[in-house]
Amino acid sequence: MIHDFAVIGAGMAGASIAAELAACGSVLLLEAEDAPGYHATGRSAAFWEECYGGPGVVPLTRASGAYLAEHGFLTQRGALYVGRAEDHAEMADFRASYAGTGVAITPLSAQAVAERVPHIRPEWSEALYQPACADIDVAGLHQHYLALARRRGVEIAVRAGVAGLARAQGVWTITGMRGQTWHAATIVNAAGAWADAVARLAGVAPVGIAPFRRTVAVLRVAPQAPADLPLVIDVGGSFYFKPDAGRLWLSPHDEIPSAPCDAAPEEIDIAIAIDRFQGVTDWPIAAVEHSWAGLRSFAPDRLPVYGADPDVAGFFWFAGQGGFGIQTAPAAARLAAQMLLGQGPDAMTEEIVPAAYAPGRFRVQAEALTV
Repeated sequence: MIHDFAVIGAGMAGASIAAELAACGSVLLLEAEDAPGYHATGRSAAFWEECYGGPGVVPLTRASGAYLAEHGFLTQRGALYVGRAEDHAEMADFRASYAGTGVAITPLSAQAVAERVPHIRPEWSEALYQPACADIDVAGLHQHYLALARRRGVEIAVRAGVAGLARAQGVWTITGMRGQTWHAATIVNAAGAWADAVARLAGVAPVGIAPFRRTVAVLRVAPQAPADLPLVIDVGGSFYFKPDAGRLWLSPHDEIPSAPCDAAPEEIDIAIAIDRFQGVTDWPIAAVEHSWAGLRSFAPDRLPVYGADPDVAGFFWFAGQGGFGIQTAPAAARLAAQMLLGQGPDAMTEEIVPAAYAPGRFRVQAEALTV
């Protein structure tokens, strides 16, 4: 059988675009692991936060919000960006960078910060509040898209790592690491940290997607974290924490370059996270109960890569979605499917400019450097 589309990678990116494409074509979804979502999707401390990813990602995030809310995947949280007196200018610049994007950001007084964040040290007196922030049910959203894909006839293959890609007469032959063979007219590269490696297999020039390790530790604190604690983020990007069942999920907001792999937390990163947490609060830590790490993959300009490769026919990029791939999944998948199917925008995607995410932008930059 020759499928219309073969989607490589069954994490959130692959599952969502496969479900969207299957409304109008035959789709094969290939996953290297024993089950979809083992890597970045299954290790996300995801939240829907309009500022996360920067102004260039805001259109995708905002366009996804209604879908996530209507399907019951969001729980109101609120986000608090905090800083010290010396961070005042950075706070002002942060707020100004989102002017005109539709994101609501409100300055808070030191007293309001203390009321919202127990044990915060008084020097952390600068704050901006982003009320729309919400927790995302990541597992629920991923299963939603996998179930939708199955209902629409997507063939899902696990233990289906890709070893080779070759195109002849408009058809790709995909060779699996276990000797399997599949055929498709179009390859959709949703391979996350492995996106550039998949491109190389197809003879496609990589775009420079690089994986970075991010660590999260679960702390048991006394007293317990209140359920209404907002997501607390350092405006300088050195930590964030949020509550979960009385515990705190804490990250040092690390970005450690990594090869594509099954990421594991390092003790030093957990120690750094705790040191930073104790610098912003005097909250007693009873224990580190659990920790994990995942990979977040970025293109050189930190924007996602969506679109047909400019040099190799039948190869479509859907990658480079950093830490914002969960919160942008509905709009990103809808947008990419519309591009692949030759459809115009709908109510979800009409405010998004696809050219901002096109893979050809990197080829143009490379050509300019050689002139």
